[in-house]
Amino acid sequence: MKVCVVSGYKGHELGIFDQKHKGIHYIKKTIEKKLRSLLDEGLEWVLISGQLGVELWTAEVVYELKQEFPQLRLAVMTPFLQQEKNWSETNQEHYRHVLGLADFVDSISKREYESPAQLRVKNQYLIEKSDGLVILYDEWKEGSPKFYLEPALRRYERDGYPIFYITPDDINSTVQEEMDEF
Repeated sequence: MKVCVVSGYKGHELGIFDQKHKGIHYIKKTIEKKLRSLLDEGLEWVLISGQLGVELWTAEVVYELKQEFPQLRLAVMTPFLQQEKNWSETNQEHYRHVLGLADFVDSISKREYESPAQLRVKNQYLIEKSDGLVILYDEWKEGSPKFYLEPALRRYERDGYPIFYITPDDINSTVQEEMDEF
């Protein structure tokens, strides 16, 4: 797998409302473990759309991994121009920081937000342009990740598209591993 989309919940869907929340550390560590296993299999590009939460945290993980794996690249493909326009100043700063870490940034729609159709097009586009999906998702807690999961499952049915789930159990394992180290 050379190109992998990574997505998951937005911070507020996880009860995380600022970048100092201790849960972010464990989420990022769990994402790092998954990306390391994919790097062993030839991962070259991580693709995100720049959503708040899991996607921006993934970008930070990729940036850290690049120190050890300089061939790793990050692409941010936003659904439309200025997606951050209505976000808080703090979130806009975090977003701009992440864009600065990326190797490639573009918008799929060359217009500002017009309709939810732009988000559906983005999800479908990223799934079609990638070799697999890593998704932080809990089947018992629907949320924004399901909109990536739907086209990914259709592609899985069509051609075996790999979907790698990160579950709450995986995050709990990361927490436990770190507790055991002390």
